[in-house]
Amino acid sequence: MADAEEPEKKRRRIEDLTEKMAVDGGHMEGDWDGRWNHVKKFLERPGPFTHPDFEPSTESLQFLLETCKILVIGAGGLGCELLKNLALSGFRLIHVVDMDTIDVSNLNRQFLFRPKDVGRPKAEVAADFINNRIPGCKVVPHFKKIQDFDESFYRQFHIIVCGLDSIIARRWMNGMLISLLSYEDGVLDPSSIIPLIDGGTEGFKGNARVILPGMTACIDCTLELYPPQINFPMCTIASMPRLPEHCIEYARILQWPKEKPFGETCLDGDNPEHIQWVFDRSQERAAEFNITGVTYRLTQGVVKRIIPAVASTNAVIAAACATEVFKIATSAYIPLNNYLVFNDVDGLYTYSFEAERKENCSACSQVPQDLQFPPSAKLQEVLEYLTENASLLRMNVFQTNEIPGYHHNSGRKE
Repeated sequence: MADAEEPEKKRRRIEDLTEKMAVDGGHMEGDWDGRWNHVKKFLERPGPFTHPDFEPSTESLQFLLETCKILVIGAGGLGCELLKNLALSGFRLIHVVDMDTIDVSNLNRQFLFRPKDVGRPKAEVAADFINNRIPGCKVVPHFKKIQDFDESFYRQFHIIVCGLDSIIARRWMNGMLISLLSYEDGVLDPSSIIPLIDGGTEGFKGNARVILPGMTACIDCTLELYPPQINFPMCTIASMPRLPEHCIEYARILQWPKEKPFGETCLDGDNPEHIQWVFDRSQERAAEFNITGVTYRLTQGVVKRIIPAVASTNAVIAAACATEVFKIATSAYIPLNNYLVFNDVDGLYTYSFEAERKENCSACSQVPQDLQFPPSAKLQEVLEYLTENASLLRMNVFQTNEIPGYHHNSGRKE
């Protein structure tokens, strides 16, 4: 009889808890006894790993619950995990920015979305899910590009977390936060620093990093860590294709602008009709050269430059990023210094190191750079050198019309 009553008791406990969670419809008065005990254990008592200057108190938790504002950029694989982790860690004032809409291929790992949400903005659906599921949390969605906001928008946040798959978008965000820094007699004002936590994944590999603009290595300081995007020689694509990717690139680069199947409309990787057209042309090209392996999924991946994503890797990196946000927001623990590498291709491997600032970084350095050219150098040669040297190119946060946006995924590299 006791065994038969146990499921009923469990059901009642769940109902009681659910009722407590819903009493306030999302206000602080709905907190129930013991809700934040897991967080209090870190903030209201000392420990061997706490920051040397940390003093346990109730004020840190109140800061998380009532004051601390977090911006999450990207609501894809990493973004979904980040929103969940941050909300359950006590952060209640969260904004999320994403310009992408939900695709059916996202549903296997981006768990805040359902089949009925396909086609809707990711930021809005993710915010609705968190707001409805976690009482007291207020997630504000922005279905826009990061370039659509000015300095005043970014200045309101205490910490910014990025889950992007675009080096260009990362550099733009990096440039924006650097532009917010203020100096007095050449000395950086610490109060103007907005910490940037950047995470990314690629298959079973990932990384997380902590950037304190003006103090630690920024995105531009470590550009060499990002390999160049894979491009195929035009002569190979046009005359001697050997891979299915060559056929897809031929249809994308050469056939689309020549045939203009949809008029003057540019190729849109999120438009199923466009992808289907490229897929059909790619199959025809592949058959002509006896190439196999052209699939709809591969076509979509090549057109959209999709980076492979694994849910477990997203979970690990998002957890690392959320942990760093918690450390910085509470000052309870020493944050990562400053780069974490994760790899579970063969076993489990993690490694952290300090990425060093570049004295001549075009983004964060205050030191002028001297470039030397021979007297015979022509202006065209100088311009080519400047444009081909990535370390000399600084993202202009005020010229947004030339900077493409970012995608929903959260890839480590391009």
